[in-house]
Amino acid sequence: MFYKNDLDYIFLAIFLPVVFLISFLIIQIRVEKFIYKRVKRIYDDVSLLETSSFTSRPITTDMKTLTEEIEKFAQDKKIEIDTLKIREEYRKDFLGNVSHELKTPLFTVQGYILTLLDGAMDDANVRKKYLQRASKGVERLIYIVKDLDLITKLETQDSKLELESFNIIELIQSVFDLLEMKAAKKHISLTFDMEYKDPIYVWADKEKIQQVVSNLLVNSIKYGHDKGTTEVSVENLIKNKVIVRVTDNGEGIAKEHIPRLFERFYRVDKSGSRKEGGSGLGLSIVKHIIEAHDEKIYIESVEDVGSEFSFTLEKAENRPE
Repeated sequence: MFYKNDLDYIFLAIFLPVVFLISFLIIQIRVEKFIYKRVKRIYDDVSLLETSSFTSRPITTDMKTLTEEIEKFAQDKKIEIDTLKIREEYRKDFLGNVSHELKTPLFTVQGYILTLLDGAMDDANVRKKYLQRASKGVERLIYIVKDLDLITKLETQDSKLELESFNIIELIQSVFDLLEMKAAKKHISLTFDMEYKDPIYVWADKEKIQQVVSNLLVNSIKYGHDKGTTEVSVENLIKNKVIVRVTDNGEGIAKEHIPRLFERFYRVDKSGSRKEGGSGLGLSIVKHIIEAHDEKIYIESVEDVGSEFSFTLEKAENRPE
């Protein structure tokens, strides 16, 4: 048009923007696909994102967005790695603890049986005494296995709760009566914080809540000071909740141990020996039972002052007939 001296400015005004727009779109699409293919390859190589995430949204070549996604991925992976490290430490501690708990009664039973096989069984008195001690070791093993089985069922929700309405004050008093002799050996008094003249009805699994109260009271007796006191209170928390508190003036627990106190076999005493018996699963069972009821358990403790364990329960709307 220039050489023929036939310039059409209106045509040029339309033609040039159209050519520019078409060229821009072609280049943009090609560049996007070029970058997209390489970015996608990076994603696939390091498994940053699933392939479906590319087809479910428009393709973007925004480097800021890509940077944000990579930073988010890195942060998530860091959290995941930290979690795996914590779990690995927990696994090691758990295996060490369960090994300690099982080998003690196993070696005890083995020792008595080998002694009998070496000739001690010829003495009737020794035979009976050693068999009785071996039987106690077997009972301890059974106790540990039963507690582990109960925790597993609670974790997998295989153990169904049999909810009913019952008087929590009456249940606590029955546990007091059961543990009276055990507490008397250490001269520890089990008592309520006040006289409860009226019953307090809750909606829960009576047998399992009795186990919770029993485990907490046994713990308070086990680590309580001679001539100490364990006090239980039941208070209204909110309209449909009560909170049960078990408070003692025993040894108390160091602050660093509290976060791990409900782990299986976790011991505050790291010496490797237990002054008292038990499966080492009592508090873990307590936590699982309370959580199975969709309730909360709390702990406050100060060394050489004492500890307070508390848990919530739902009030019963109607009293049993």
